[in-house]
Amino acid sequence: MQEQTVQLEHQTRIKEYEAAVEQLKGDQIRIQADERRKTLNEETKQHQSRAQYQDKLARQRYDEQLRQQQLLNEENLRKQEESVQKQEAMRRATVEHEMELRHKNEMLRVEAESKARARVERENADIIREQIRLKAAEHRQTVLESIRTAGAVFGEGFRAFISDWDKVTATVAGLSLLAVGVYSARNATAVAGRYIEARLGKPSLVRETSRFTVVEALKHPIKVRRSSKPQDALEGVVLCPTLEERVRDIAIATRNTRQNRGLYRNILMYGPPGTGKTLFAKKLAMHSGMDYAIMTGGDVAPMGRDGVTAMHKVFDWAGTSGRGLLLFVDEADAFLRKRSSERISEDLRATLNAFLYRTGEQSKKFMLVLASNQPEQFDWAINDRIDEIVNFMLPGLEERERLVRLYFDRYVLEPATGGRQRLKLAQFDYGLKCSEIAKRVEGMSGREISKLAVAWQAAAYSSEDGVLTEAMIDARVDDAVRQHRQKMDWLHGEGVLDNEGRPPVAFWGIPT
Repeated sequence: MQEQTVQLEHQTRIKEYEAAVEQLKGDQIRIQADERRKTLNEETKQHQSRAQYQDKLARQRYDEQLRQQQLLNEENLRKQEESVQKQEAMRRATVEHEMELRHKNEMLRVEAESKARARVERENADIIREQIRLKAAEHRQTVLESIRTAGAVFGEGFRAFISDWDKVTATVAGLSLLAVGVYSARNATAVAGRYIEARLGKPSLVRETSRFTVVEALKHPIKVRRSSKPQDALEGVVLCPTLEERVRDIAIATRNTRQNRGLYRNILMYGPPGTGKTLFAKKLAMHSGMDYAIMTGGDVAPMGRDGVTAMHKVFDWAGTSGRGLLLFVDEADAFLRKRSSERISEDLRATLNAFLYRTGEQSKKFMLVLASNQPEQFDWAINDRIDEIVNFMLPGLEERERLVRLYFDRYVLEPATGGRQRLKLAQFDYGLKCSEIAKRVEGMSGREISKLAVAWQAAAYSSEDGVLTEAMIDARVDDAVRQHRQKMDWLHGEGVLDNEGRPPVAFWGIPT
């Protein structure tokens, strides 16, 4: 039993030794793996350093080649300029020499003609004097006889007219009636012209209007008057829910104001371009049953001293509307700038004062709607005339998807299903594609999305078979996104956007 115990202990020590040996082997393998990993990492770093160094050398070589090419181009340009200057100098010298020779020849010819004329005049001086004397005597005799004849005729007529009292009375009465008629006709024509201009004529500052004008009557004499049935103020206008609710309240209030003949409220709409300000202004006028007129602020400054008269004509014309007029001023900040800090001309300052005078009180005849991308530039008196401010922001994801679907139906599906167009549409999931596009066009306005839809239509028309495929749509979307980013980079460079690509607080009214 002791021997067996010794053998068991011996075998136990052998097992422990073997386990220690195996553990040493595992440690050696792990150490070797760590060494190999470190070696690989070091080799990778060396490869990266070598690649970076080679790339740096390649860039340096490329920059050196560009510099050499630029120097070569500048040298060639300098040589060409020198050659052109030499040719120009030679041409100028040739032209001057030709002019000098022509001048000498002209002087010689004039001198020869003068000498010949003087010689002829000296030889024929007696004959010429005799002819002049005879012509003068004949002219004197003719003038005297004409004077005698005219005096006799006028004298006899005047004596006959004076002796007949009835003729004198009739002549005086006729001249008096003629003067009164001319004066009355001139004043009546001026009054009628002003009345027609105020009632039917369109002022020069108004770009577009729904009112019936004389020019429109001449162009379309049998045009049917538009229906007075109210329209939805947000038809075709896609806005966020909160803004949509607010502008709908404005539309309802404006319609009720017109029906009750109340005072209209002036509105300022501000925000990025292409967010639906002009479209909503037209829809608001149609919904309220009013006429609308659109003018731009950029048309005021070029009118100079005529701007005051033109501004008064606009408001006089607006006051003659029987339905009420919605006067929409687009880019209003172009002439409604601050008078204290901005450098504006005296003519523009006078036009601004005229605008302030005509909008000092709320009116039952017209409603003023201003649109601007930079409302912080308005004069304080303009801000005092604003009753409600509406911020038109860029569309969110839901609004972008609605816009994409709207313009996809208008510019792609309707022409494809109309039967008369050459546009065909490939088979793919249109709804899913519109959702994907809405996610990709983040930051775009409604106008940019509509132009994107027109680009899809143009892509189909420009293809050989007239089929609009999904790949063509994606290509146009990529191009539009790239162009939008380029525009944002330009705004970045001008300081309009901050480092995160958002407008500052004072711009477009969007808080950072």
